[in-house]
Amino acid sequence: MRKHILALGLMAALGFSTTALAGGAAQSIHVYKSPTCGCCGDWIDHLEENGFDVTATNSDDMGRIKAEAGLIPGLGSCHTAFVDGYVIEGHVPADDIKRLLAEAPKATGLSVPGMPAGSPGMEMGDRKDHYKVILFNDQGQTRVFNQHN
Repeated sequence: MRKHILALGLMAALGFSTTALAGGAAQSIHVYKSPTCGCCGDWIDHLEENGFDVTATNSDDMGRIKAEAGLIPGLGSCHTAFVDGYVIEGHVPADDIKRLLAEAPKATGLSVPGMPAGSPGMEMGDRKDHYKVILFNDQGQTRVFNQHN
C-alpha cells in the first residue's frame, strides 16, 4: 500500500495529466526510459500512432522509478510509464492500455515482463514470441490481462 501511495505521490508531484480518451482527446502518458534504449523509442512511437500524447523522460535511475511505482519483482522491463493513476511496465500494447483505462480495475497497473520479440517496440521481422500482459496490484497479486501470439 505504501508503494502505491508513493507512486501516486510521484505522479502528482510531476503533474501527470489525466485527459480522457473520450471525445477524441489524446490520453496523456508519461514514459521514463534509459537514454540509450532504442526499443523504448519504438514503443513510444507505437503509443503515439495509437492516439496517446506521450511525454518521455530519460533517466539513469530506472530502478528507483520502478521501486517508487510499486513494481513487483519479476515484472520488470526496460521502461516504466504512468497513465491515469496506473503503472505501465514494458512493451504493453496500446489496445491493452486503452482497455485498462476503460475497465478501470482496482490495480497498480500492467506489465509485459522482459522484452518479448514481436511486442510493440520489439519487432524483429517475422519472429513473434507468445507473451502475456499481466495485471498487478500493490498486494503482490497478479493475473493474466491478455495474451498475444
